Amino acid sequence: MRDLLFKNLTSQDKRKRIIASSEISDDGDVRSIVRRHFICLVKEVSPQHQDQNFDQITPCVYILRQENTKEQKKKFICRVKGSVYAVNKGRLFLILFTHSLKINLIPLKLDLGGGFY
Repeated sequence: MRDLLFKNLTSQDKRKRIIASSEISDDGDVRSIVRRHFICLVKEVSPQHQDQNFDQITPCVYILRQENTKEQKKKFICRVKGSVYAVNKGRLFLILFTHSLKINLIPLKLDLGGGFY
């Protein structure tokens, strides 16, 4: 069994976009839940602020891996944040973005020791 869900949300002025997907699948004895998000925000930099130093926005990577052997669950989270400058028709834009990936693995049947049934 596999369930897929996609969302593509864009603001009316096209300055903010959110793309999300979620996938739930059962493969044998494991249910996997995968969620992906992408958020993008575009801001125009005014001409009086173009000469300033824009090193304030630093990229960030966050990774978390958890494993619960008692409940046989695994979780993985990865998040990347950053920014890019772009020029379009002589105007300077700051593009802020965030990517995130979350994976959960959950057993459908709990095996507590591999003994006899």
